[in-house]
Amino acid sequence: MLDKAFDDKKLEGLIFHSDQGWQYQHQSYQQRLKNKGIKQSMSRKGNSMDNGMMENFFGLLKTEMFYDQEDKYKNIDELILAIDDYINYYL
Repeated sequence: MLDKAFDDKKLEGLIFHSDQGWQYQHQSYQQRLKNKGIKQSMSRKGNSMDNGMMENFFGLLKTEMFYDQEDKYKNIDELILAIDDYINYYL
């Protein structure tokens, strides 16, 4: 997943937020983020409020763009472009 996400994109200064899942705590995973200049952010243990804003955003995105609209996109590339447009609209 990281190989596909990283490609040769400029990611310096990006903040990657996740929960405290074991995969995110693994040293090799953290090192790959660091090598790309990505700052890792993890929610505090047992505090779901740390993820509240992002959980809400992704819930809205899925409701407004995907649920009951799966046939709207002919392939993954169309879905990716639509999500990019959605995010850029709110920036």
